[in-house]
Amino acid sequence: MQFGQHKNKEEYVHAVFSSIAHRYDLLNTTLSFNRDKYWRKFTIEHSGLGPGGRGLDVCCGTGMLALEQAKVVGLQGHVVGLDFCEKMLARAVENIQRTPDHGVIELVKGNAMALPFPDDTFDCATIGFALRNVPDIRKVIDEMRRVVKPGGKVLSLELAKPSAPVFKQLYYCYFNHLVPLLGRMGVGVSGPYSWLPNSLKVFPHQSEIRNIFEETGLLNARYHELTGGIVAVHIGQKNKS
Repeated sequence: MQFGQHKNKEEYVHAVFSSIAHRYDLLNTTLSFNRDKYWRKFTIEHSGLGPGGRGLDVCCGTGMLALEQAKVVGLQGHVVGLDFCEKMLARAVENIQRTPDHGVIELVKGNAMALPFPDDTFDCATIGFALRNVPDIRKVIDEMRRVVKPGGKVLSLELAKPSAPVFKQLYYCYFNHLVPLLGRMGVGVSGPYSWLPNSLKVFPHQSEIRNIFEETGLLNARYHELTGGIVAVHIGQKNKS
């Protein structure tokens, strides 16, 4: 699916996530064979966050990556989760209230393309399974770079494109055919989980995303492929000077 204007994609993505918010976490865990928890933990382990730190999760959805940050920063830290979808934020409120870290996390409605924070505010900024869905990848990464402190890290956890023979074919068979079917069974409509494989087809390869990290001025840009390369964690660091 091609979008002639950024607004069209924003509106479509907003509608997609509004329609699946009530089942998003269950389906994420089911469709990833419960690996999503490990992926989020791995991401935060590479974030540089520590006790008392200040973290941002962009496009926080139902709050699961923000909660992973909160576990690390502890009660003396602060985590902000930002999303533009009200229904996803409502689910995040429910998820966060059930944890001992609910006092650490602040949820904000906002747009990843124009983060409502001053320069040099956070120790790290993360985005999980959302870079595919933004209208302008480079703009979002640049905004994340802007709001982290000098020396702070920008990280993206996202679906990737595996290259190993046989595994690659099996994965794409599952992803292109079974995921939309299981998604339709889970949420009762066909559109949202057909968007998933379609969005990956037009998303740049993980090596290209690394290049975008570098082009926005992030240093030591690199990525880790996890679970056979079906996801990638990209990491870049803001210049300390």
